[in-house]
Amino acid sequence: MKVGLMLGTELPAREPLGPRLDSILRQVAVARDYGFDCISVGQHYLSWPLQIIQPLPLLGRLAAEAGDMWLGTGILLLPLLHPVDIAEQVATLDHICGGKFIFGIGLGYEEEEFHAFGLQRRDRVARFEESLEVITRLWTEDRVTFKGKHFSLDDVVPSARPLQSPHPPIWIAANNHPGVQRAGRLGHAWYANPHAVLATLAEQMGLYRAALAEGGHEAPADMPFSREIFVAGSREEAIERARPYLEKRYQVYVEQGQDEALPPGDRFNKPFEELAKDRFIFGNPEECAQELKRYEALGFNYALLDYQWVDMNEDQAMECLHLMGSELLPLVK
Repeated sequence: MKVGLMLGTELPAREPLGPRLDSILRQVAVARDYGFDCISVGQHYLSWPLQIIQPLPLLGRLAAEAGDMWLGTGILLLPLLHPVDIAEQVATLDHICGGKFIFGIGLGYEEEEFHAFGLQRRDRVARFEESLEVITRLWTEDRVTFKGKHFSLDDVVPSARPLQSPHPPIWIAANNHPGVQRAGRLGHAWYANPHAVLATLAEQMGLYRAALAEGGHEAPADMPFSREIFVAGSREEAIERARPYLEKRYQVYVEQGQDEALPPGDRFNKPFEELAKDRFIFGNPEECAQELKRYEALGFNYALLDYQWVDMNEDQAMECLHLMGSELLPLVK
């Protein structure tokens, strides 16, 4: 199994970014030295009372510290963005990191973001599919004409190409069943979200494989999934240290409606012990390695681990990172 990290780019709104950026740089250097496979960062806008460091400029900066690690977006909110801009931004980043870029994309779910961009949330699937087609064609064709409902190109000549051929790997994040099937139908990797419980992921893996087969696509080499994790000396210690941050984070998700993107019956507004079961990974390195093997048994082979949340200080995050690098990583790999 490959193992990457989701970096902690959420912090309180209007707090100076400098200290968090310095902390992220130190964590990336540690991850590089332990031999993690990739680093990934997410995206949101207008996240009051939080702010999120925007992924593309951050990844350009982190490339200098990343060494042999891959860089990835986990995820870009593709329906909010213009495909011409993203095609050229990502092509540039793929060269900056030496052809080790992962293009992770998703629909987004927050009404406020769509309204701020002058868009309708109901159009997000159509915008997503049109945008992805435009981007891949700009990366692979000599001239592009495209007439869609949301985007239009008239015999343009693409000028920026990624280093990877034909293009960087595309990971499509999906929470609900139709989204998972869409990833399979389009023939790209399904990037399994950190919020669904194990049983839901098992069901969705079946839907994804069926959609791949129906579309005539081979399974991608990498099958990624994301989990929130905290590694400590014991499971009890890990829960005690992570619980305040995860409870706060998931209450924000409830307020934003994030759990409404999951299949019916799985909601976040429940006691922590119930929320955590088969969703979060807590324990000592050996216990966490055993948990990760449960996902491997479903067919996943690329874990993206999220270990630092809003208000968690660098010392706590670093302790977890060192345990993951020195003890968990050898057990999993």
